[in-house]
Amino acid sequence: MKMVGEKMTTFNVTSEFLLDNEPFKIISGALHYFRVHPDYWEHSLYNLKAMGCNTVETYIPWNLHEPKEGEFDFSEGRDINKFITLAEELGLYVIVRPSPFICAEWEFGGLPGWLLNYPDMIYRTADSLFLEKVAPFYHEILTRLKPQQVTEGGPILMLQVENEYGSYGNEKEYLRSLVKMIKAEGITVPLFTSDGSWDETLRAGSLVEDGILATGNFGSKAAENFRNMKAYFDEKNVKMPMMCMEFWDGWFNRYNEPIIRRSPQEFAEVLEEMVSLGSLNFYMFQGGTNFGFMNGCSSRGLKRLPQVTSYDYDALLTEWGDPTEKYKLAQAILSKYSSVSEPQLLAKTSGTGQLTKTTNLFDVLDKISTPQHVMYPKTMEAFDQYYGYILYRTTVYSAKKEQRGLLMGAQDRVHIFVNQQLVKTLYQEELLTDFMLDMEIGDNQIDILVENMGRVNYGPLLQSEGQHKGINRGFMMDIHFESDWTIYTLPLDNIEELKNETDSTDNKVGHFYHYDVNLNQKADTFLDITEFGKGVAFLNGVNLGRYWNVGPIGYLYIPAPLLREVDNELVIFETEKELPRTIKFRDHPVYIETENQDNFKKATAPI
Repeated sequence: MKMVGEKMTTFNVTSEFLLDNEPFKIISGALHYFRVHPDYWEHSLYNLKAMGCNTVETYIPWNLHEPKEGEFDFSEGRDINKFITLAEELGLYVIVRPSPFICAEWEFGGLPGWLLNYPDMIYRTADSLFLEKVAPFYHEILTRLKPQQVTEGGPILMLQVENEYGSYGNEKEYLRSLVKMIKAEGITVPLFTSDGSWDETLRAGSLVEDGILATGNFGSKAAENFRNMKAYFDEKNVKMPMMCMEFWDGWFNRYNEPIIRRSPQEFAEVLEEMVSLGSLNFYMFQGGTNFGFMNGCSSRGLKRLPQVTSYDYDALLTEWGDPTEKYKLAQAILSKYSSVSEPQLLAKTSGTGQLTKTTNLFDVLDKISTPQHVMYPKTMEAFDQYYGYILYRTTVYSAKKEQRGLLMGAQDRVHIFVNQQLVKTLYQEELLTDFMLDMEIGDNQIDILVENMGRVNYGPLLQSEGQHKGINRGFMMDIHFESDWTIYTLPLDNIEELKNETDSTDNKVGHFYHYDVNLNQKADTFLDITEFGKGVAFLNGVNLGRYWNVGPIGYLYIPAPLLREVDNELVIFETEKELPRTIKFRDHPVYIETENQDNFKKATAPI
């Protein structure tokens, strides 16, 4: 342990939390550094402290920090140590959750896409190959976290072993292997697991018999859930403090489903009960944004349900960092336990964007991708690509004007072009049946553009064939597989290569649209996508995330730090319709009523 001035800092887990041997109630809020622009970390952390919290909690996603095997990144928005230091400077303690799997409605639950290149690996088990790949990540991240532990004078109170493992597996050898790896890297603060609060998940996912704290994840019935946990502790003859590691104050959202809201008053009633009984962590305090291609995907049976770019979560702070009614109610309750102060707000602005040019995807393929030749299609991962789009091209001969086609093993959304004209869009069940294509007699160029819409982040489909994106078998025309393909990987991480491309005047679907941005001031703003189709937008080269006009979100949030003082350029890759010449930026969010709104009129968070 490290001396802090004249004082030895200690944090103990007994029947209650003890900080320097004094009872300590953890009042924490989840704030993911990777979902908030780093220039706004201090703003959000300040508002967390102002509400009455004494701790901040964050996941650490493996795929963010090791995007390709052996290549680690802790720069800028990935600088977890800077985030922790800011929290400490504001007087906050920190809980970190760097488990291999985080869920978090994040792409692949935080697992890196390159794991898919190891077909014999079994994720989240004691499989030696899986643990072998976890070890370098643990070494990189835990070496950085070690000096910031409370036992070494820093603010980190606790560290997570695994996340909701009891909802996935029950292999205690795996959990103990992680504990051993964590401790070998010099982690001495208490370790914990977090699971559902009922017997089966605690029994499967916890290690209380090894002295590892078990915490619960739930959003209501605090007394009942804590009783369930205590009954399990009593059975195992251990004394541990009661903590809700994820107090679900809202919920996440999926495309073409209404936004899920939780009553602020009902939330406040549960909070009052929960904070009187134990410690808690608001999930989420601020949800933030799934920038880039990092949104996760739910599943219902075998159906995949990608989540939206916004991770607003109906949380205590909005996606863009403003206090909500829940914030004010929580602050009033927490003022009985700690000091509170006025929260800070961020400025908003509006404006327009004027179209300057469009660029046909087919005209710039060789500019933004290097063609690769294969006999038959392979998945995106086979080309060392893990996110974005991929295009498969071949030439087929047709003796008639119409041909039957079938895709085998395609994920997730497919656009088929014949002679560079969009003729078919396929998604979900449509990918499982054959279809008709209009052809020219003679040779035809077939282009198949496939979008990875996000890998499943929770549940039994976490390790399933559908986690591989692109095409894993092939394209059939008539009754045979077509061979001889050219592949263009399109992670779209080099949009600025298009800056000097000339304007295109042909068909506007499958195009890059370039806009000059004119805002009233440099402040947060919201790109109105209600007149768009489906695609992804880039501001000054930064991927803002996906949009889709099926709703329920009708905007892409733009934090002010992404803006320049002048010469802001927005590039939109649109795959399904022609975009307007003038686009709108709002000083408020925009929402879309979904087609199946009536089916979800009573939609609430499953808490």
